[in-house]
Amino acid sequence: MAEVIQLGSPIKLESGQEVTEITITDTMKQVGALRGLKLYDVMTSDVDSLIKLLPRVTSPRMTERDVIQLPIPALNALATGVANFLVPNSPQETTDSADE
Repeated sequence: MAEVIQLGSPIKLESGQEVTEITITDTMKQVGALRGLKLYDVMTSDVDSLIKLLPRVTSPRMTERDVIQLPIPALNALATGVANFLVPNSPQETTDSADE
């Protein structure tokens, strides 16, 4: 499910649009969004990896330049949103009828 990230203050994108929230889209669930990136780098919020990744998975679409110009708190919020997509689903509870 897409995740909406509220920004602390409005930012102006290269397109001229001023936004107060950015959505990390469901594209983030697809392996193709990570092409050319190391999963470990994305998981550890490597800035260079986020600069490449965020334009692929955000709405409104950000450019690499937009990401580079983000205030640090906004980048941190987006990095947290990306990390939430990478958290594995909780294991399903299983019952072993042989133990009963």
